[in-house]
Amino acid sequence: MRPEHAPRPASVARATLVLLLLCAGGCSPAYVLRAGWEEARILSARRPIRAVIHDTTVARETRDKLRLVLDARDFAERDLGLRAGASYETFTQLHRDTLVLNVLAAPEFALSWKTWWFPIVGHLPYKGYFDFDDARAEAASLAEEGYDVSVRPVSAFSTLGWFPDPIMSTTLRLDSLGLVETVIHEITHSTYFPTGQADFNESFANFVGHRGAIEFFCEAVRDESACQRARWRWEDTRVFGDFFHSILAPLEEVYASTMPDEAKRAAKREVFEDAARRFETEYIPRLHARYGSIDPDGLDNAWVISRLLYYTRLDDFERVYQSHGALVPAVKALMGEAAAGDPWEALTRLTEGST
Repeated sequence: MRPEHAPRPASVARATLVLLLLCAGGCSPAYVLRAGWEEARILSARRPIRAVIHDTTVARETRDKLRLVLDARDFAERDLGLRAGASYETFTQLHRDTLVLNVLAAPEFALSWKTWWFPIVGHLPYKGYFDFDDARAEAASLAEEGYDVSVRPVSAFSTLGWFPDPIMSTTLRLDSLGLVETVIHEITHSTYFPTGQADFNESFANFVGHRGAIEFFCEAVRDESACQRARWRWEDTRVFGDFFHSILAPLEEVYASTMPDEAKRAAKREVFEDAARRFETEYIPRLHARYGSIDPDGLDNAWVISRLLYYTRLDDFERVYQSHGALVPAVKALMGEAAAGDPWEALTRLTEGST
């Protein structure tokens, strides 16, 4: 690393300080220190993307994907009106294929999140771990308490503009569509992130990421093949959202019943077994990409809510898009309507107004 690419000590100090503030009251001291140390390592390893692109010792595939990152970043700011700040101008090479493990949990007989509270961002239904052993230990502890638990790998995250987020090598493992979707998704978080609304934030960013990728490939770079695949991927994403939501009503009926716990467990298992069958017979034929069967033994409340975090009311977001005819006015309408209150209620008002 050349001297001009080295991080300034003050930047690393600020990174650690902000992580301490974010975690205050919501994390153990060991968690805080590990998070601060890892963020400092990420920032200290940054290189300007433009320098990496011209470095012929770097693999061509990496350089090509980094060019795409810059193009997607510029498109998000220039054409979509999102605020990237200083994010995604640098690149960090990690020496692992997973950035963070997120732990999510739900009660055994309720479709509700266990949340952790953090200053600035409010309650979040997940807790990220750079130390994978700690993540597994947390998951085991929650399971012992009776929670359904999900541990999911994460390849990218946003610090909401607090730091100049680099693109990381874990994110470059995505294909070109996924890479553009992710860049726009994370920049959406930096632009709009109402506190304590994790399911809205992730589902909204999912919508903007997919619709933004469609406009990028269809209008900005005019890649006909990628344009069609981006459209199909958004359709598939909404089909998945429909599937995840189809499980809610039968589960809620089971949980609201007066059956003893053992009977509820058996009924819960039947719901998931039926869901796995329906996915194969009703949903796979509707998908453009190929997907295998779902193992019902791997389904529980944590599995459902971890998906709903990203797949809630996607068709309603699409209705707002269709009523405005383009992504920019749709996003402005959603952000404007939600400025003074609950963003889900704002979405409802906009969809009712578009019918």
